[in-house]
Amino acid sequence: MDRTGLDFDWLYSLWHSFRVPLLLIVAVVFVATKAVARRRKIHKGGTLPNHSARAAADEKTDECRVVDNPLSANRSRDPAGSSLSRHENGQARPAKPPKRVVGNKNARKTTDSPGDTSVERLYEIEVLVFYASVTGSTERYAKQFFAKLSAWLAGAGARQQKSTARLVDLSEADYDDHFISVPADGRRPAERRLFYLFLIPSYDIDTTLNTFLAHLQETHYDFRIDKAPLRALLGYSVFGFGDKENWLTPEDGFCSQARQLDKWMARLTAGRRAFPIGLGDVKSDADERLEEWRLGVVEVVAGIGSNGELGEGVVGSGDAAESEDEDDEDERVPAAQRKARRKLHDSVDDVEEVGAAASRAAESRTSSGPRRDRPRPTATDAPVKEMVSKTSPTYAALTKQGYTIVGSHSGVKICRWTKSALRGRGSCYKYSFYGIKSHLCMETTPSLSCSNKCLFCWRHGTNPVGTVWRWQVDPPKMIFDGAKQGHYRKIRMMRGVPGVLADRFADAMRIRHCALSLVGEPIFYPRINELLALLHRERISTFLVCNAQHPAQLEQLDRVTQLYVSVDASNRESLRRIDRPLHRDFWERFLRCLDILRAKRFSHRTVFRLTLVKGFNVDDEVSGYADLILRAMPCFVEIKGVTFCGTASNSSSNSNSNSKAAAGLTMSNVPFHSEVTQFAVALNDALEQRLGRGRDSSLKSSFPLSSSSSTDSIPLEDNEGYGIAAEQSHSCCILLASKRFLIDGRWHTRIDYEQFFNLLYSCTTASSSSSSSPSSSINQAASAPASAAVSSKTPNFRPEDCMNTTPTPDWALFGNGGFDPADTRVWTKGKKNKGKHLEEGGGA
Repeated sequence: MDRTGLDFDWLYSLWHSFRVPLLLIVAVVFVATKAVARRRKIHKGGTLPNHSARAAADEKTDECRVVDNPLSANRSRDPAGSSLSRHENGQARPAKPPKRVVGNKNARKTTDSPGDTSVERLYEIEVLVFYASVTGSTERYAKQFFAKLSAWLAGAGARQQKSTARLVDLSEADYDDHFISVPADGRRPAERRLFYLFLIPSYDIDTTLNTFLAHLQETHYDFRIDKAPLRALLGYSVFGFGDKENWLTPEDGFCSQARQLDKWMARLTAGRRAFPIGLGDVKSDADERLEEWRLGVVEVVAGIGSNGELGEGVVGSGDAAESEDEDDEDERVPAAQRKARRKLHDSVDDVEEVGAAASRAAESRTSSGPRRDRPRPTATDAPVKEMVSKTSPTYAALTKQGYTIVGSHSGVKICRWTKSALRGRGSCYKYSFYGIKSHLCMETTPSLSCSNKCLFCWRHGTNPVGTVWRWQVDPPKMIFDGAKQGHYRKIRMMRGVPGVLADRFADAMRIRHCALSLVGEPIFYPRINELLALLHRERISTFLVCNAQHPAQLEQLDRVTQLYVSVDASNRESLRRIDRPLHRDFWERFLRCLDILRAKRFSHRTVFRLTLVKGFNVDDEVSGYADLILRAMPCFVEIKGVTFCGTASNSSSNSNSNSKAAAGLTMSNVPFHSEVTQFAVALNDALEQRLGRGRDSSLKSSFPLSSSSSTDSIPLEDNEGYGIAAEQSHSCCILLASKRFLIDGRWHTRIDYEQFFNLLYSCTTASSSSSSSPSSSINQAASAPASAAVSSKTPNFRPEDCMNTTPTPDWALFGNGGFDPADTRVWTKGKKNKGKHLEEGGGA
């Protein structure tokens, strides 16, 4: 072996013998070197002499600003002068390092008065008091609280800084305007700052609060929106009302929705909780707890008036980092487990690891027991419950309004026109236009829930709302039988009413028409097609109304006698103000539904229903409506004035608001028939002008369809223009009809219902079974199972095929008033001459 090999072996053995001490020596030397270097660096940057340090600090302060939090100047200190801050449980923790400061800081301005050290009134403080109420109790508390707060702001509060307050009902508020960004009124943030207060109850039923909380959660997790979009607020605080008889502690659910709101607001505002959440029992100490909370809130607002910003002395207020539990979904998860979760999150480097990490996280959540502040479960995970339980305030409110609740989510109610027709005093406009006698019609809905909160809703927000179906589903047969039973029961109650005609009463005990338009969204019901089949099997015509917010359900809808879409506005902003939809993509959903309606126009009788509300969707919207009509090309367009059903109880609470939507509806928003007529004439002229520019190609270029729609290849027919066909002045309604229904110069807007069912079941039977023995269409309809009508979604016949061969009667045509001369027109005392005058003004 040569010399080189010996040296290498010797060094190799030496390394193995002394490698441990050598590594330790190197580590110690490295650590010592770093420590010495750090000490020298600190010594060189040590404290300046007192006078020079103060002078330098004063010069530096004029040109600096706090980057982390503008509120840090008022950080409270430990009473003993210690540099330690404390948790709520009393354990001390090291104080946070000083905040990094850069840039320029404006010096605080003071008033001109000598000796007055108060802050100059740089901006106005506006306090928004939000409340939600189902039974009216919280509304009463909110108004009392608002009155006291307004009195204080007008008195003692005004001495510090200009302050105003506004009361806002959450069921009327636009979530996007208030909770995705801080609302602006045209002034700069330096001139106006907002402070949010919430007074809400907690219920174990579906109310608008569920939608509101879901909106806050979606906003927080929406990657397109800043995680703290409301950080510009001065602060917020929440007070919750609950019932300790049913939920003894917060862990049991006492004020659970208030605590959820507090959690989500803390995240959206980056922890700007101005005062701790207040909880009150409505059956014992609600007044006392609310007064304590009010005094605390007033003190906070006074502090803002004095200091210009939110202080940090209140537990839970100030910097978001002071409440570390706000960033964890569960405050009770041990710190070690939270640390493990963060480590797990940081260790996920590739797609394969994501699945394993999700599985381990799910196991960790399962093993950690119940979580108090876990986000609301999704529709697939949530326990299935009733939409309207018999013990809920919603059930009580709807039954008080005359509804018969069928099952857990359906309802039936007798229409006022049914009562009128039974007494021979006239039917609604559907009789003038389509030949439906009101005393033969049942008005029902399979879904009391809706995806809109329309300004003119008859229910004043008492019905449930939601964007997805998350309730138990009642079988169609139960809904059908329950609706008939409830309708017949209400008809029998009319037996002893003076003026009821015996023949009409007998006819009313056989339902021939069904208006699926009572309240809510009928196509929201997951088994709507099966319900339609049950109605058609008994030869009951179906008039279904939807709100154009569920395109998937609309596209899958089977044949109905007449399909309505409510078109309450001509543009996005107007639709948002009037319908107040819950979906964020409401306009895209709306347009998609119009495209689907266009595709169905040769298989369904399609109708646009325009509800005119003065001051909202009448002025300067004719052109927009014309564009929408030419996009969907419906068979008919109903133009109807809004029906005034009384002012909602919250309509007067927002007197300080400039929003028209916040003011509620009054009789001044109800158009006269003459005004509806003028609008109909202007709309018809706009359609004629557009159609006169040319046919197919020009329309497509002016009104492009949705990219996801297959209807852009459907050509327009030569007779697809429009004209004013009929009217009914006492319903304040005008009908525009497609010229497809203008035969030899006469309008044929009515339906041959026998022919409709003959065509429906002949097409269904032919498509479902080619080996069945021939029989009459009526016998086939009577014996057809419910599934038969579902088997063919678009039977092969057009709306013109079931058009009544008898023209629309002359008394129903436009210009003739629309009241059946066979009925008796009854005028309310003192209104006969006024009514005649209004009809003359409308061209009747």
